[in-house]
Amino acid sequence: MAESAARRSARMRRRLDEALQVLRDLGLPRQQQNERSALTLLALLDLRPETPWARASAPLRGITPMMEFFAEHYGKRYMPNTRETVRRQTVHQFLRAGLIHQNPDDTGRPTNSGKFAYQIDESVLGVLRRRGTPEWDSSLRTYLASAETLQQRYAQLRDMQRIPVTFQTGENLTLSPGGQNILVAQILEDFCPRFTPGAKVIYVGDTDEKWAFFEPRLLESLGVEIEPHGKMPDVVVFQHEKGWLVLIEAVTSHGPVNPKRHDELSELFAGSTAGLVFVTAFLTRRAMARYIEEISWETEVWAAESPSHMIHFNGERFLGPW
Repeated sequence: MAESAARRSARMRRRLDEALQVLRDLGLPRQQQNERSALTLLALLDLRPETPWARASAPLRGITPMMEFFAEHYGKRYMPNTRETVRRQTVHQFLRAGLIHQNPDDTGRPTNSGKFAYQIDESVLGVLRRRGTPEWDSSLRTYLASAETLQQRYAQLRDMQRIPVTFQTGENLTLSPGGQNILVAQILEDFCPRFTPGAKVIYVGDTDEKWAFFEPRLLESLGVEIEPHGKMPDVVVFQHEKGWLVLIEAVTSHGPVNPKRHDELSELFAGSTAGLVFVTAFLTRRAMARYIEEISWETEVWAAESPSHMIHFNGERFLGPW
């Protein structure tokens, strides 16, 4: 007799709740205690709603196959453009916590390979297979005692890997590792001294923490008040001498200042008494080439591999407001 939709839905919800509790038990940070992370864990264990924890396995799975698993077995469909969210906000954290490994079958596999995959750690798998049994508590305690809590290990590793940045005004900041923060650091230490000398940093976004650095009073003095949910550019600096407010997007996985983004930023900073300058930054010119047809006119482009040069997209003047 076929299982009713209501019973199936209840079974899926129960399994997701179990996976969330496992993430808490393992000591994952609060940011990873969410449905997306629970689904990712279940996909990496090949645990369907009806599969007992004792039958968890360790398939090799890439991001797209994981998302297909979410949809097929838990009815959770993510848009294809959220692949990077799953990768950066969950899978990378699982890696750093030691829950999973990448490409254990071929450690030299390039990142752009369609076979790029992840697999649950063998010792973690052994513990999770005991969930719901009398051995669960003791197995979990033994694992955590030998490995430290994953939350502590994760925090220590993140602290060691943080990216130090020094502003041209002498202020210091550290950024979380990964994502676009390597490029953000190069913007602050290479682009700004060259092209906005003496500029004051107003805002820096972080891969993990959106408002890593923010000087709201300075921005308000220029006539701009930002809503907490405003979609800020990655870096904002004010060059007082020229009266420029420079809005910089760092592109590693998300798009450049295209016409739509140009309009969004123009609206967000509409009250500015300083002239707006729009800059898209890339790590390399090859990376820029992927987006060349999207870049808005009347903006600037900078590639970190050629830090002393800029590319100007039309208009009457080079590097200035319009």
